[in-house]
Amino acid sequence: MDIPRSFDFEAGEVLLLDKPLTWTSFDVVRKVKNTLRIKKIGHAGTLDPLATGLLILCTGKKTKEIDQIQAQEKEYTGTFRLGQTTPSFDLETPVDAELPYAHLTEEEIRAATAQFVGQIAQTPPLFSAVKVNGERAYEVARRGDEAEIKSKQVTIRDFEITRIALPDVDFRVTCSKGTYIRSLARDFGAALGCGAHLTKLVRTRIGEYRVEDALTMEAVEAMRPPRPEGETERPRRQRQLRPERRAGLEYFNTNQADSDQSQDKSEA
Repeated sequence: MDIPRSFDFEAGEVLLLDKPLTWTSFDVVRKVKNTLRIKKIGHAGTLDPLATGLLILCTGKKTKEIDQIQAQEKEYTGTFRLGQTTPSFDLETPVDAELPYAHLTEEEIRAATAQFVGQIAQTPPLFSAVKVNGERAYEVARRGDEAEIKSKQVTIRDFEITRIALPDVDFRVTCSKGTYIRSLARDFGAALGCGAHLTKLVRTRIGEYRVEDALTMEAVEAMRPPRPEGETERPRRQRQLRPERRAGLEYFNTNQADSDQSQDKSEA
């Protein structure tokens, strides 16, 4: 993204950020707020810590547009791993079951997408921020308790398989607000009879906003304004990533090397 010469954060700006892996959405908001000295800022749609890609931040008077931006269609790309399931439906928790997948043909895998296109009923993951009796579902999951989460209607306009290299399957999805791609991984694996979980997720688009136009966190740091005259620089503390407390990213950090080796080298 070409960086404008100046911003008017108080009047309002819509900032496109490329969220790094393991950062929470709040990590990004806090970093941008502190680095660019923005008084009022919020994000238009959470990304999980293990997802990367487009995160939209609104500042000043533009924060009134957050709901409007959140409601727009979203596009994702990523990878499902067939033959294994996890409680969180992704890499945040360890594999809890393995099933055979080698018998599946490319035709069967591609054909299974059709049942998920259109308006469908989808049940959010227990490892999510949905409320269960006034409590976040992931708090219930962290205690090891069970909870009933109601399904909801979501719309998937496109569900395309872009690469098959078993056990990994790459995909592209365009969908409505509220769609959980982790739940789609679970349901897709169930439809194939082999189970599946999400190993990679990139949000590439929200409405007309695209990740290729987004700022990196390094670009944000380069935009840091000079200190006001007379203000002394305070020592910067090392940013502490905290999603490990949320859902077991110690497992992800420990096992990612093995996971990477088993995936195709062409994955970006």
